[in-house]
Amino acid sequence: MARTAGVTPEQTRARLLQAAAAEFQRQGFEGTRVADIARAAGVSNGALYSHFESKTELLAAALRDHGPNHLAALFLDEPGHSVVDLLVTIGQGLTQRPPDHGSLVIEALVAARRDPEVARTVHEHVGDRCAWLADLIRTGQAEGAVDPDISPEALARYCLMLLFGSVLLPAAGLDPIAPGEWERLIERLGEALRPAGPDRDGGRP
Repeated sequence: MARTAGVTPEQTRARLLQAAAAEFQRQGFEGTRVADIARAAGVSNGALYSHFESKTELLAAALRDHGPNHLAALFLDEPGHSVVDLLVTIGQGLTQRPPDHGSLVIEALVAARRDPEVARTVHEHVGDRCAWLADLIRTGQAEGAVDPDISPEALARYCLMLLFGSVLLPAAGLDPIAPGEWERLIERLGEALRPAGPDRDGGRP
């Protein structure tokens, strides 16, 4: 199939990535065929392969384009907040996340258990976010916002576990937590991250 008139290669690539992300989330990595992605993007299989060599390469690119670092985006939107405020705000919103938010990464994690090539892609994607978050926590420690005795790596891993769990747990059909209870729990956990001292509770005796 020739390139569609008026559509640039960049636009075709973007359509393929959008279609790949949607199909992987809908059918899973293993259940999605290259032909499904090409059809959803409105291109031929040949056009798809002119941009991507394999389904795994599509998954890697889709993760980069459609699995963005939401933590980083929130932090940049609220530059006056400390890292603890950031983590608390994100943690409080986990139960209100759209059901498909983050499901692309979850599908990739499942596929990674059986596909070494997918595992390498996921390792890079998740590892980058874990490293970014650990660096953010170290900055918070240097600025006095986070208790220096806390391991940045352990806290970053804990945050990722919460994020991934917030995507998976709704599928279990558990009853929702009463409004405010989750928010209060996360706020208490956030307070535990702050350094001990008079500033921790606003200077109250």
